[in-house]
Amino acid sequence: MVQRIDVTGAEGVRLAAWEFAEPPKRGGDGERGSGVLLLHGLMGRASHWASTARWLSERHRAVALDQRGHGRSEKPAEGPFTREAYVADAEAVVEQLGLAPVTLIGHSMGALTAWQLAAKRPDLVRALIICDMRASALGAASQREWEDWFKAWPVPFATLADVRKWFGEDDPWVERPTPARGEFYAEVMAERADGWGPVFSRRQMLTSRETWVHDAHWEELAQVRCPTLVVRGLDGELGRAEAQEMVRVLPRGAYAEVADAGHLVHYDRPDAWHEAIAPFLNEVLTP
Repeated sequence: MVQRIDVTGAEGVRLAAWEFAEPPKRGGDGERGSGVLLLHGLMGRASHWASTARWLSERHRAVALDQRGHGRSEKPAEGPFTREAYVADAEAVVEQLGLAPVTLIGHSMGALTAWQLAAKRPDLVRALIICDMRASALGAASQREWEDWFKAWPVPFATLADVRKWFGEDDPWVERPTPARGEFYAEVMAERADGWGPVFSRRQMLTSRETWVHDAHWEELAQVRCPTLVVRGLDGELGRAEAQEMVRVLPRGAYAEVADAGHLVHYDRPDAWHEAIAPFLNEVLTP
């Protein structure tokens, strides 16, 4: 069972949060029902966490958020799509849904939002999992590459099969496209009169990305006081050396990696991802 919960974010933006399965019964083991908030990456949506959220819901209250500009949440024409807005939205979800002290699990941009919230509001956050997100600045060249990549999308796609094939096999901007990548992007497409296109605005995605790619985020990482697990796919965007430096900078950092996984670690290899994070969750969520 998946239940939609409407939440009011910063500046009154309407957000869609999704609670997976029935909220576990409180009592018994003391920690049953503890809150977990899952934050997707740029262009993602809450449904990308479905496998992880259902797995978590066996013991915890698992909520995934469609962040502003994504999924079923509001896409305000003029934003804002700043770091402050994304962090304030996540803060509002934790408070309005009574998830604190929450365990934050974020992928890519969602991981950055998670650790910025943990640094800002340590009183709200019990633990943190960072999935394949770099703390170093990516730079202007990276942003230009994304602009060119968006222009290369052959939209509209005639069918969802074409979406899966282009992103999963034919995308010339990716060294090793995979079927899982095709499925990932098929989930963020909607049918319209002329074919299939993204449920988000590519212009808004570039605006969102512009607010964090030029800066490093080590200082905020060092301010995170809760137990934190840094996870990377061996073929992902976060290199081992940088991941281990992130663990060193974190006051209570730990490290895990998933073999045969790329950037979409949790989506590409869900069973291996669950195995990688289970020991950490068992430790931080056990009384």
